[in-house]
Amino acid sequence: MDTLIKPLAEPVAQNEPGVTALKPESHLPAIDLDDPELYLNRELTWLEFNRRVLHLATDENTPLLERVKFLAIVSSNFDEFFMKRIGGLKQQIAAGIRTSTVDGRTPFDQLRESQAIARETHLEQDRIYLQLLKQLDANGIRLMAYADLGPDEKEVMRETFIANIFPLLTPLAMDPGHPFPFISNLALNLLVSLRYPGGGGSHFARVKVPMVKDIVQRFLRVGDSNFYVRLEDVVTNNLDLLFPGMEIISCELFRVTRNAIVEIEEEEADDLLSMIETELRDRHFAPIVRLQIETGMNPTHRGMLAAELGLDEETDVFEVESMMAMRDLFEIAGLDIPELHDPPHKPVDHTRLAHDSRNIFHIIRERRALLLQHPYESFSTSVERFLRTASEDPKVLAIKMTLYRTSEESAIVDSLVNAARNGKQVAVLVELKARFDEAANIRWARRMEQAGIHVTYGVVGLKTHSKVILVIRKDYNGLRRYAHIGTGNYHSGTARLYCDLGMLTNDDDIAQDLSELFNYLTGYSPPPRYRKILTSPFTLKQALLDKIEREIKQHSAATPGLIQFKMNALEDTDITRALYRACQAGIKVDLIVRDTCRLRPGLPGLSESTRVISVIGRFLEHARIYYFRNQGEEEYFIGSADLMKRNLESRVEVVTPVEDSRLRQELRLILDVQLSSKRNVWEMQSDGSYTELRDENGKRPLDSQETFIELAQKRKSAATRHQQARLRKKLLHHFHKRLQKST
Repeated sequence: MDTLIKPLAEPVAQNEPGVTALKPESHLPAIDLDDPELYLNRELTWLEFNRRVLHLATDENTPLLERVKFLAIVSSNFDEFFMKRIGGLKQQIAAGIRTSTVDGRTPFDQLRESQAIARETHLEQDRIYLQLLKQLDANGIRLMAYADLGPDEKEVMRETFIANIFPLLTPLAMDPGHPFPFISNLALNLLVSLRYPGGGGSHFARVKVPMVKDIVQRFLRVGDSNFYVRLEDVVTNNLDLLFPGMEIISCELFRVTRNAIVEIEEEEADDLLSMIETELRDRHFAPIVRLQIETGMNPTHRGMLAAELGLDEETDVFEVESMMAMRDLFEIAGLDIPELHDPPHKPVDHTRLAHDSRNIFHIIRERRALLLQHPYESFSTSVERFLRTASEDPKVLAIKMTLYRTSEESAIVDSLVNAARNGKQVAVLVELKARFDEAANIRWARRMEQAGIHVTYGVVGLKTHSKVILVIRKDYNGLRRYAHIGTGNYHSGTARLYCDLGMLTNDDDIAQDLSELFNYLTGYSPPPRYRKILTSPFTLKQALLDKIEREIKQHSAATPGLIQFKMNALEDTDITRALYRACQAGIKVDLIVRDTCRLRPGLPGLSESTRVISVIGRFLEHARIYYFRNQGEEEYFIGSADLMKRNLESRVEVVTPVEDSRLRQELRLILDVQLSSKRNVWEMQSDGSYTELRDENGKRPLDSQETFIELAQKRKSAATRHQQARLRKKLLHHFHKRLQKST
């Protein structure tokens, strides 16, 4: 790379760290911005992110059960990665696609490199799991082998097996008269080898390990203790009841992962709802992309499974040394042992909503805009209150909303149904193609249709990912529109776990823009030209490119440029190339990117003024903030879109400007805190690797998320004191008036 990239022209001023002002006569060095060496791979950078999550499971400063939780998260992430990303790569290879991505890798290259990193990470998982087992045991939580149970405990476990597990088991023979059985996605299976007494030949049977919510879980408690035995171990040691009179030769655990990408031509579908239901059925039988087996499985059995499942034994089979399907460790991580968890976090009420019982629309009208920060501020007393009030307020005439994901017990859907029953016009765009939530969204859609809500499924060919609510209300001075625009789903569960932002506003231009957006989504009106909001797939990408270009043109020693983005992913090549050009011009570029990032910081003569960090912590970073200094006329934007090609070109996304000075100060604080934090922050190096930042004083500082919890609590306390002072003043005034009357 040193010979590829020439140094920039000599700088004439250093205005702030990382900002270089070029001489007026200087020119940008001739660097080929299409060179594949400049771009990191999407799949590989995501795998690096998953390794950073795994590192949290090793942090001695993190409570033990939280570390177990991170181990489960990594396993769950891997399952999804294989279903979506590995599945997609295999589809491309099967279709004969050999085109390289911007980083110069073909689908085959990406598949092999991804599988290699996955194997390394799986080994690291095994190592960490064994370490955590010892620490769990030291804290009175033991994951035992069935063989280590005492006679009485085995008897109790056998009774449990007979009562709750045996009825759910269905052994399936595998021989010329019984074809190889269907293997469910992500289910645990036992390959049982057995023979008749005195018989010479062996037979095979497959037994699916049953897990039924609220009946049979992965870990079975031993008595009243915190000792547990894995379900598959219990089944294995009671197979004599399933195969009476047979000799059990061996019993080996395996698990398959199926491709979750099933392509159906949406444009040719007469009924989108029916199409998605068909896709869900097809996904059940989708090709297998990974076979996990226990280390030490009989090589003949391993080869037989790979052959029957149509897999390459060398590349598609993954041996597991410790525990298969570690995502089930969520059961252990959820044990109610407070001292082994993070301190409980309860979101506080927004300071402007906490002590104001007025109609929320009056508050928004008075404040013009409110910025919501989840999970630090309550979702229930802000977003759900907004929608609940809209459903009950007699002056509200209509509600329009996009719904990408919501929770099982959804107060959001309840409010929408209630609004329809109260005679309001309610229109909801339900995104049926929200990956892994399709079935739930179909249920919500049917429930809302039955309540009289106008349910649509968006624009053909586009996934609607925006997070928007629009309420039309008859105010004292005519019709007025109120809106919520967010970065996260309308999901009360993830609102407690994901770091997201939202804005409640009655800005006329934004409200008019959203009205036109909904007309486009639900009707046949052409894509409009918006006043303030930026939307995909029409205006957002070009607007961001234009703003980056403007920053380049305005950059000088007197007015240095500054670009700061916070997002989940930077994958789009055009945006990455534009940011490289900004870096070449000497503009300071700060990127807070949770996972995938194509841009390489610190390349000589190209991206020396760029910093890329990743924040990994107790909550999942999910907010998007886009900031441009713009010669002091600063611009802040928040919204649903990441800087990925799919978000910018094939999804409906909404990004809104934040113009209120108070709200801008809050966004500035978020960016500054995360950019200055020294804990649970990883900084990307020029080769794409990450280094965990450490506090130079050797102290344990608060991480950014802990800081935001503390700041939210301080805001709440200050608001409470202010409210109490106002109340005291009001009571004193009332007392003095009564005193004057009495005298």
